[in-house]
Amino acid sequence: MDLNAKKAGVLTISDKGSRGLRKDESGPIVVDILKKEGYQIHKKAIIPDNYQQIIDLLVEWVEKESLSLILTSGGTGLGSTDVTPQAMEEVIDYPVPGMAEAMRAASLKKTPHAMLSRAVVGVRKTCLIINLPGSPVAARENLLVILPALQHAILKLSGDMTDCAQLIL
Repeated sequence: MDLNAKKAGVLTISDKGSRGLRKDESGPIVVDILKKEGYQIHKKAIIPDNYQQIIDLLVEWVEKESLSLILTSGGTGLGSTDVTPQAMEEVIDYPVPGMAEAMRAASLKKTPHAMLSRAVVGVRKTCLIINLPGSPVAARENLLVILPALQHAILKLSGDMTDCAQLIL
């Protein structure tokens, strides 16, 4: 895979984290997993649960930084400030529901609270954007669920035209 196709960004969305009142634990976990998979972390940030700030930063990272993958952590629950999914719907060109469904299905095996997740996965231009939960444990577990499909998704978004099916004998 072209190394440019592995340009990633990790965005933590947390009111307390953005003000330095809570240590960001999920962001570093996501960064570590991605680095071990060969992704180059070009952008990292912590911002508050602010609808417009989320939109602006995601658009900037896609349009100006040409990232091929962005993972967000936080703001996917039912709280009044959890606006990440609404911002995502404003940013993406189209959703990739299977990835979000896979994360929820795997999480549901561990906790009934998984059904409360509103995480969205979608594409803007040639960038795959994935919402992960804010909990460090849940962010790690959800990322590991979709990790096997990430490289293939990014290849397809970068223009790869080879067949998807693999013949298994």
